[in-house]
Amino acid sequence: MNQSQPQNLSPRFEKKITVFRLSGPQKRAIRSFIKAMLYLSPALILFMAFVFIPLFRSFEMSAYITDPIGRLAKYVGLRNYQRLFETPNFVNSLKRSILFILYTVPTTILISLGLAVLGDLRLKGISFFRMVFSITIAVSGATASLMFLYIYHPTVGVNYLLSLVGISNIPWLVSPSTALISVSITSIWLQIGLNTVIILAAMQTIPEELYESAMIDGANSWNKFRHITLPMLSSTFFFLLVVDMLAAFQTFTPVHIMTSGGPLHSTNLLVYAIYREFYFNGKFGFAAAQSIMLFFIMLLLTIIQFVFVERKVYYE
Repeated sequence: MNQSQPQNLSPRFEKKITVFRLSGPQKRAIRSFIKAMLYLSPALILFMAFVFIPLFRSFEMSAYITDPIGRLAKYVGLRNYQRLFETPNFVNSLKRSILFILYTVPTTILISLGLAVLGDLRLKGISFFRMVFSITIAVSGATASLMFLYIYHPTVGVNYLLSLVGISNIPWLVSPSTALISVSITSIWLQIGLNTVIILAAMQTIPEELYESAMIDGANSWNKFRHITLPMLSSTFFFLLVVDMLAAFQTFTPVHIMTSGGPLHSTNLLVYAIYREFYFNGKFGFAAAQSIMLFFIMLLLTIIQFVFVERKVYYE
């Protein structure tokens, strides 16, 4: 028997080999996937370095008591989370954050809607008006906070104008009853520009045929706004509601510059309370537990909005 002649493979073995052979479209799909991963790799590396790794590190640190320089010293499990609602400072920060959201989010969306309606009018010079109300997009939070510090100053700004008409000064940032409202006004002013641009862009995508049909049926301006514009903008409102609520929970710069959490912790929002626990009190594990709790609160609110609020959203 000639050993050099190749032996025929069994049909079963040949079938196993063909399983591992890739067709042309499969090879192209793999190449496309690898190419896409190469393009995405810079963003993925940044996300890993500044989002995912710190998040996992916070989970780990929240289960420990640390030494003064942040090294893990003693494992305490869920004890830091149990202490959260036993600590008046955390409970107060959570209440102030919820109140801050109620002040800023609805007000920002309503004012932005009004400005977008004005910006959608066919008037001479409307482009200049659109530029003016969108200029806040280019202003940083620190710059806006310094501007409003002068506006709220006891002897200049708004109080000076009020004194000219005989009205006593308003303690904008020095009274617990007005400080949070004052910071909220700053945050609203910062957010209005972007929200208005988004709503205006959405309004300009509404088909004109809908308004023309309503006009033929005898609808006035209010009816067209109520039954056409608002329903067609519902998806935009839902997007802004989610984004603005998350942004409000993470507000830091106006509080840090304008009030430092005071007076009497009236503006000590949750993010600023975490910052103080970490950098001033040195309670790294407890601060990590607060940050994880903030993460789950934001996640829960987002899920609730997608489950219940999105049902009433109209998608064209």
